[in-house]
Amino acid sequence: MYLNGSVFPLVLTLYSLEIPQTSIYPAFMFGMITYLFILLCNLTIVSTICLNRNLHKPMYILLLNMPINDAMGATSLFPQLLYSIWSQDRSISYPACLLQGFIIHLYGGASYVILTAMAYDRYVAICCPLRYGAILTTNNLVKIITGMWFFHFSLIIVLFSLLLPRQVCQTYMADLVCYNPSIMKLMCEDTKVNNIFGLFILVLYHSLSLSVLAFTYINILISCVTNKQSDAKIKALQTCGTHLVVFLFLEFNTLFPLVAHRFDSVPDHLRRVFSISVLVFPPLVNPLIYGFKTKEIRLKVLTCFKRKIISV
Repeated sequence: MYLNGSVFPLVLTLYSLEIPQTSIYPAFMFGMITYLFILLCNLTIVSTICLNRNLHKPMYILLLNMPINDAMGATSLFPQLLYSIWSQDRSISYPACLLQGFIIHLYGGASYVILTAMAYDRYVAICCPLRYGAILTTNNLVKIITGMWFFHFSLIIVLFSLLLPRQVCQTYMADLVCYNPSIMKLMCEDTKVNNIFGLFILVLYHSLSLSVLAFTYINILISCVTNKQSDAKIKALQTCGTHLVVFLFLEFNTLFPLVAHRFDSVPDHLRRVFSISVLVFPPLVNPLIYGFKTKEIRLKVLTCFKRKIISV
């Protein structure tokens, strides 16, 4: 099917959820509770850091980007998914599909740059503790955060701008969500340029993140080995271990569905599961790992709740 003219009135059909009639209400309630829990946890971390001046330090300001990004990632999935479950309607307009794909890629790439910036922060704090305040000044911190978001946002804008002039040949999408590789499969024309630029971004983000993490972790491990204070060693290794687990989980979850689209031998159901899981598990787990597990944030949250209970 070849569709002439503007593609914006188009309505696409996403892969069926295949939920039995008797399971619609439980599935909807489970999805709604999960989404609200994600928002509650992430917005609690955001408000705690913003409202407590003694948390206005480089480590927490960098951390603040994570719950904001995670809430954005979950929002790119759940509202449309919950509507589909309730209505049993898997249709989505082409502009809405582009918007969903844009936000998903914005969320995924931002997760890498935020974790990379946080790894650099930990490197400076552990390996150069006496120069920490001089290196991560407010001015430098603003430059890091502004630079990483501007750089990332610009690349994703270009990535999706390349889709706009393309004509669409089909309206059925064999995926649960819209993202760049799945949208490209709908195009009539040759998408070689889109594919090359997409691979360029993929390689850039992964190689840059892995290089920075390898450099920082090697230096942190060396610092831990030479540090005679056992408490400092344990704390540093725990911080790095947690950070590494989160990064590797993100690495596998984002890389697999993007690469799987380029190989027909990969089972479709695996690609669909991973494309959804990266929008659910990191936003669900990150606030618990980076927020409530952090002593200063946990104490501030508990203090706030105690005040609320006493006032009631």
